[in-house]
Amino acid sequence: MDVKLVARTLDLFELFAAEQRPLPLVEMARLLNVPSSSCLALARTLVSRGYLYEVRKRGGYYPTRRLHLLASAIDAVDPVVEMLHPTLVALRDASGETIVLGKIHGAAVVYLDVVESEKSVRYACQPGALRPLHANSIGKAIFGELAPDAQAALGAKLDFERYTEATATDLSTLVEQAAAAKARGWYANIGESAPELSAVAVALDFGGDFYGLSIGGPTERIRQQLDTHVATLLDAKARILAHWRESEAG
Repeated sequence: MDVKLVARTLDLFELFAAEQRPLPLVEMARLLNVPSSSCLALARTLVSRGYLYEVRKRGGYYPTRRLHLLASAIDAVDPVVEMLHPTLVALRDASGETIVLGKIHGAAVVYLDVVESEKSVRYACQPGALRPLHANSIGKAIFGELAPDAQAALGAKLDFERYTEATATDLSTLVEQAAAAKARGWYANIGESAPELSAVAVALDFGGDFYGLSIGGPTERIRQQLDTHVATLLDAKARILAHWRESEAG
């Protein structure tokens, strides 16, 4: 359940990212669909904390670089993202497709790092995006590594919305798919969230803390290169975990 003030603050910054221009208070309130008085209170608070400034008198508000600097400082020391980002870049270059690092957050998958394909037709997404666990290769990869009781507890939180004819729509189907995928060592989403998009993934176990790494793109390209993508991911997984074990031992 969203905390209204937090959600409204995030909505405001997402609005600035979409509009990319200063916004007068009245327009800000209209676009956010909130009372002007509430919007004014929010803007004044953010101004006082250094996150917004008034471009000129009645010229609208715009974010300062404070949020960017904080986000950069946080990102610079994220240990997992920092360690794996070069691998994501190398995987993108080797596969030609979009590479995603993700983790389960609640009942969804959150994307922590994304290196997009350079092809004109590609899977486009951003860090911070949330995806339905039961129709996502990373979600299925992590789910498959969990103990049965953990799978049952997590499965009880899922709505199992059907996105395509290939989507798993109940827990027993998801458990069955995950068991088969775990046995072969890799997981897939072949048109399960959208017919035109597919991905393959592996789970990364950092001492019981699970992440997922995927190669995603247009369904036809993923199908054509499936064996190659799987081999590339399995090789990357082996190297990543070997490096992690060495760093833990050292």
